[in-house]
Amino acid sequence: MEPNLQPPQPKSTFRGPMGLIVAVAVVAIVLIAFPAYRWFFLISLGIGIVVAGILFLWHKLRPIREEDIENKRPLGLG
Repeated sequence: MEPNLQPPQPKSTFRGPMGLIVAVAVVAIVLIAFPAYRWFFLISLGIGIVVAGILFLWHKLRPIREEDIENKRPLGLG
């Protein structure tokens, strides 16, 4: 049996809800510590909300139909 020469995969210590809490905390700390980032964050958040709203309305008004999909099995599985 040959020894495993590959380095071990780095493991994330923050998974699931804990990762989300850490991410929100980092964003809050950055926004408090660096006031200039507040404008960037607000503008980015506004653009994201507008794009999400447009996509939501687009797919609500023009739902994808079965005949719109050309290649239903792109990987050839099943």
